[in-house]
Amino acid sequence: MDERWIFLPFRPKVRRLDIFAAKITCPRIMRTVIQRVSEASVTIEGVEKSRIGRGLLILLGIEHDDTEEDILWLCKKIAALRIFSDDAGLMNLSVQDVAGEMIVVSQFTLFASTKKGNRPSFIRSARPETAIPLYENFIETLRKESSRPVLTGEFGADMKVSLQNDGPVTILIDSKNRE
Repeated sequence: MDERWIFLPFRPKVRRLDIFAAKITCPRIMRTVIQRVSEASVTIEGVEKSRIGRGLLILLGIEHDDTEEDILWLCKKIAALRIFSDDAGLMNLSVQDVAGEMIVVSQFTLFASTKKGNRPSFIRSARPETAIPLYENFIETLRKESSRPVLTGEFGADMKVSLQNDGPVTILIDSKNRE
């Protein structure tokens, strides 16, 4: 949990505005956007780094207080997520069941705050010295949990991500909002 101070206005009987501070706690979360794809690729500086056929494109956002527990829970959830259609057209199959592939792309913009003004703030996103080891651990854990190929983008690079969304099926999962 991250502690922050917020300032709350209230009006006493006197006609002036007083401000007082209250300490609140904000849960930290690891966030993923999962897209079921027919195909996807990542290109960096005009060179294709990764390409998959049927599978999942996973956009991963990391905050500075994310933990190994968050990684393990998310990877188990993603590996078992039944979002591929079976013979009856129902979403009953996982990426493992369909022998699918995955691409994981780091995306700090998943924690953009647009509360003030029109320029997003990314203060909730983890700094590279924290995020890179967690990103690498996420990839390795996902490989182990899914027993499937997991390709990647390049952390911090300007990437061109192409995909053909299948469905479309797009799922948002937060590690602290375990629905």
